[in-house]
Amino acid sequence: MADKGKMDQAKGKAKEAVGKVTGNDRMKAEGKTDQAKGKAKEALSETEERARGVRDSLSDKRDRA
Repeated sequence: MADKGKMDQAKGKAKEAVGKVTGNDRMKAEGKTDQAKGKAKEALSETEERARGVRDSLSDKRDRA
């Protein structure tokens, strides 16, 4: 999902740039929204990965006991 987040961020930057060049405020706003969505997806993915790591770590400790 992190790749999807990066794609949303890139798409958002492109939209924002086109909006600035053309003076289209709506497109600029959409671009900023896409970038925020991408950052949120990335953060979620990182949190999920950390949670899996903690779960695996706890599982390993329990198996050894």
